[in-house]
Amino acid sequence: MISFKQLPLEAKAALAAGVVFFSMILSRSYVAEKLDFRTRRWLLRLQMALFANTLMLMGSLHVWRSTVTTFTRSSAANSFCFMLWKIAVFTFLALAHSSFFTLLFLVAEEPYFFSLAAYTCLGAYIILIFFLFTLGSVEQAYKFLAGRGTKAGTGNKNRTAIKPVLAVMLTVVLTVVGLLNASQPPTVNSVEIPVHKLPSTMNNLKVVLLSDIHLGPTVGKTKLAMIVRMVKALKPDITVIVGDLTDAEAKIIRPAVEPLGELDSPLGTYFVTGNHEYYTSDVSNWFELLKSFNIQPLHNENVKIVSPKSPSDWFCLAGVDDIEADVLRYSGHGMDLKQALRGCSSEHAIVLLAHQPIAAKWALQERPDINLILSGHTHGGQMFPLNAGAYLLNPFFVGLYKVGQNTFVYVSPGTMYFGIPMRLGSRAEITEIILRSP
Repeated sequence: MISFKQLPLEAKAALAAGVVFFSMILSRSYVAEKLDFRTRRWLLRLQMALFANTLMLMGSLHVWRSTVTTFTRSSAANSFCFMLWKIAVFTFLALAHSSFFTLLFLVAEEPYFFSLAAYTCLGAYIILIFFLFTLGSVEQAYKFLAGRGTKAGTGNKNRTAIKPVLAVMLTVVLTVVGLLNASQPPTVNSVEIPVHKLPSTMNNLKVVLLSDIHLGPTVGKTKLAMIVRMVKALKPDITVIVGDLTDAEAKIIRPAVEPLGELDSPLGTYFVTGNHEYYTSDVSNWFELLKSFNIQPLHNENVKIVSPKSPSDWFCLAGVDDIEADVLRYSGHGMDLKQALRGCSSEHAIVLLAHQPIAAKWALQERPDINLILSGHTHGGQMFPLNAGAYLLNPFFVGLYKVGQNTFVYVSPGTMYFGIPMRLGSRAEITEIILRSP
């Protein structure tokens, strides 16, 4: 039987990840209820950071071997430049690993430079892993198709050296492009959506949709103030925030949230939770903070949006808790569509706010008479190569979808970004939705 010491480093890292994952399940099922609220909050977030880091350790070992160990037998291995390169790779990996811990220790009104550097390295890390794996796969496929043996010749050694160099070059270029793209203000996307049974007096009603702002380590007050200015310039009748507003506790990041108090949509500003609100374990305090800014949380509930032109004309605006609340067993929370739509009949138009597209799919299975669902969560994949995974994991990815005869689903690609200050293959968006009466 192989002992733990005899296992390769990758296997040890995988085993460590399994242990952390098991501890997460164990603590959620048996330990969480015995701990006080604050301890439970820190335990959950620490476990998530440790789990991410143990998984990343396997990739980091591969990066080190590909970009450092590969060149140790070359003539430049003893040079000063190679020593600097080793320090640079080690620093890069250390910063990438530290990014998840900034959620615990480095959240303030404005992002710390360390947090921005750490999450930038995390984004570059993901891109680099992708290219190392892809180029390695191409190399193996070439060898197989060419019918070559496993003997290493001079040509093979050259190709082995070219692979990490090419991967690093591509990573640097895409990282710069991603950073520049994400640094731009969100684009304003105007979308006209016909809403079945919307009163004619409410034709052309303007709803501004925000999603996935992620106030936290890399998004602060300055960016939120910019978003609020852009929203106000659109002069919406209603503003809705469909989850993942924050990644931090309300008390810690309260100064950064203050620009939200400037939103003044005449028919109200509304909010539903996303999965990240539950990761903060501070939802109640967030609800109270938002209410102080005249933003109404829709906690499995609904409101009547009455036409300014005719008090007898209205539609039902409902919101559900994010489904992650059920996974985390967050007391008093969880998606409850029946409760959220209580009093909303098919005689009037129904608009639902639900953070995750999978929740939108479940809602339509239960209540196909919903006319419009507004979601977020996917970020449009946010950055290459994560786009493909986000596309495959969600029933609706990004943009407008028609479901059935009288139902539409709109998925926002997000108004900012989560952690990694990069956008590749997606663009941050403020959505201006014009409701049309049929």
